[in-house]
Amino acid sequence: MKDVDVTASFVSPRQATTRGSKILNTPVDLLVEGLTRLGLLERDLDYHLVRAAMVLIFLLFGYQKWFEYEAQGLIPYISNGPLIFWMYPVFGVRGATWFLGASEWLICGLLLLGFWNKRLGVLGAVGSCVTFVATVTIIPFMPEGWAASAGGFPAMNANVAFLMKDVALLAASIYLLKQDVLRTTTAKL
Repeated sequence: MKDVDVTASFVSPRQATTRGSKILNTPVDLLVEGLTRLGLLERDLDYHLVRAAMVLIFLLFGYQKWFEYEAQGLIPYISNGPLIFWMYPVFGVRGATWFLGASEWLICGLLLLGFWNKRLGVLGAVGSCVTFVATVTIIPFMPEGWAASAGGFPAMNANVAFLMKDVALLAASIYLLKQDVLRTTTAKL
């Protein structure tokens, strides 16, 4: 019986991009090399940037909560939040925003201290996760959140569009929590 060549007749995705895409590969390779030289791949750069961004977000959003304009602006969000609606009966309109402001500054402080103490970073990241779970869950309950003139869902009105950023912030919070938990557990070993 004659030997038959049984080599694969397909090309792996990696081979396909390295073979026929010199037009794409050369500039991408140059870009990757340049970004590597700039320190983009430095250890923990992404982690520190995400932490710093979250500290800034909690600092500035917490600051807003001390003013009347923010207390009035939050009424449709807090009133329709399935996890935070209770704040108005307990604290009132101004008290609820002050409570949120104080909570956000506490989380900000814990996230900031997380640069040096991973255990405090874990607490800050948990607080951040709770915050953004609470805000993301408002989305389905926001009255007139979907533009009826555009056919409703998925066409967002301003209030829902404002809350959509919290989906990304929740992901960033989960990333920080994972990193801090890993760093805390590996420090014990």
